[in-house]
Amino acid sequence: MPSVQANGIQIEYESFGDPAHPAVLLIMGLGLQMLGWKESLCRALADAGFHVIRFDNRDCGLSSHFDHAGAPNVLLQYLKFQLRMRLHPVYTLDDMAADAVGLMDALGVESAHVAGASMGGMIAQNLTARFPHRVRSLTSIMSTTGSRRLPNPEARTLKAILAKPPRPGDVEAAIRRLHALLSTIGSRSHPDDPALLRERCERHVRRAYRPAGMARQLVAIAAADDRSAIVRGITRPTLVVHGDEDPLLKPECGRETARLIPGARLEMLRGMGHDMPDALAEEIVGHLVQHFRLNS
Repeated sequence: MPSVQANGIQIEYESFGDPAHPAVLLIMGLGLQMLGWKESLCRALADAGFHVIRFDNRDCGLSSHFDHAGAPNVLLQYLKFQLRMRLHPVYTLDDMAADAVGLMDALGVESAHVAGASMGGMIAQNLTARFPHRVRSLTSIMSTTGSRRLPNPEARTLKAILAKPPRPGDVEAAIRRLHALLSTIGSRSHPDDPALLRERCERHVRRAYRPAGMARQLVAIAAADDRSAIVRGITRPTLVVHGDEDPLLKPECGRETARLIPGARLEMLRGMGHDMPDALAEEIVGHLVQHFRLNS
C-alpha cells in the first residue's frame, strides 16, 4: 500500500476505483486500521461510481506512530475524565481531522464525501465543521457528540476496551484480545462468522499491533469531551447511521447527532451493534451510495 507525507506525518492509504470519479474518504475508529473498512465495502462503493480512499489514522497501522510520547495509563486517564479533570493528549481529534485534509491535499482531492465510523465519525464531524468547503457530504456511523448527558456504554464493553493489553510480542494473546473486544461490541442479532472474525483479527495484529497508539487515541477522544457545539455547526448534507443494538455508543448517541445537525437524516439499523456486520453490508452500502449520489 502507498503512503504520503501529510500534515507533518506519514499516512498509509489505499484507494479503489477511478480517481476521476467523486471521492469518498473513509475514516476508521479507535485503534482499528484501515482494514476496518472491509475491502468488499470499498469495492462495492467503487463499483457504484466512486473513488474510495481508506487510510490508517495516526498512531495506528502503518501510519506514523507517537511511541516517543510514551503509553498513557488508561485507567488513570479514565478516572480523570470521570472527575472532569483536564487531560493532556499527545494530539487531538482536530489534529486527526487535519491529517485527513492533508491526505486529500497530497492526493489532489479538492472535496470528498467523508464517512467516519465511531472515533472516525468524531474526526469526520470535526473535519466537516472546520473544513466545510472540502466536504461534499458527511456520513457519521455509530458515533457521538460526546455529550455527557448521553447514556454510558455497557459495563462489559467498557471493560473490554480498558483491558490491559498483552505483553509485546505475544501475537496470539493480541489476536485473542482483539477478537474478544470486537465480539463484545459487535452485533448480537447479526454476529459475524467467528472464523472470519478471527481471520480479520489475525490480519490486523500481524500487519501492525499498536496498543499504546490506541491508548493515546483514547485520551484524545476523552480530552475532546462534549463536542455538541462543533456538531451543531455542521452545514454539509449529513447522514447518520447507527445500530439499535450498539452497546458502546448507545442508539441515543446517533439520535442526538442527527438532532443537532440541521437537515441530517438518521438511519437506525435494526440488529446492528458497534460494528458493520456482514449481514447488513448490502443495506449499509445502499444508504451510503444513495447519500453520496444525492450530494455529488
